[in-house]
Amino acid sequence: MLEQRIQQHFIDSADLKYQAAQSLSKPIAAAVQAVLACVTSGGKVLACGNGGSAADAQHFSAEFIGRFERERPELGAIALTTDSSILTAIGNDYDFTRIFAKQVRGLGQAGDVLLALSTSGNSANILAAIEAAHEREMSVVALTGRGGGKIANVLRETDVHICVPHDRTARIQEVHLLVLHCICDGVDTQLLGEQESPT
Repeated sequence: MLEQRIQQHFIDSADLKYQAAQSLSKPIAAAVQAVLACVTSGGKVLACGNGGSAADAQHFSAEFIGRFERERPELGAIALTTDSSILTAIGNDYDFTRIFAKQVRGLGQAGDVLLALSTSGNSANILAAIEAAHEREMSVVALTGRGGGKIANVLRETDVHICVPHDRTARIQEVHLLVLHCICDGVDTQLLGEQESPT
């Protein structure tokens, strides 16, 4: 019984990835171009999310500054989820909904990219961060699910929306991680040229 349940998780995850491959490839390619334009102009990516999405923001930043699969010069990325003093100071002195927005206003510059992750598309602190990014003339790459929620309504034409066509948080996050890997690989390919796919 337990083994069957585990196998079903694998099947469901694989099925969603197959289904989403065609519909998400175009917005992921647009995200690659937005991030590439940013970093080749000396900009940086500011990444944020809550819970598992916070971990994904940190995962992305680590692979961007360190490396993905190939050696290359460091690329600018900051996870806005990691400084406990900033997060608790803003959460305590102001409001939890402002923990990312204040960092975006303090660190973001025109031409930077905000990488915003919210499985529901309704996270108040992510919505506030997007508003702050627009104020700073930054582009937004938003990763959502469940139809995009409120985030779908605040994005601009120049932003990129990658909405996973599913309602279950775990499945959405599994695809988000794959999307982030696709962005890293796409940027590396544009900077370094094609490489044989790893086996």
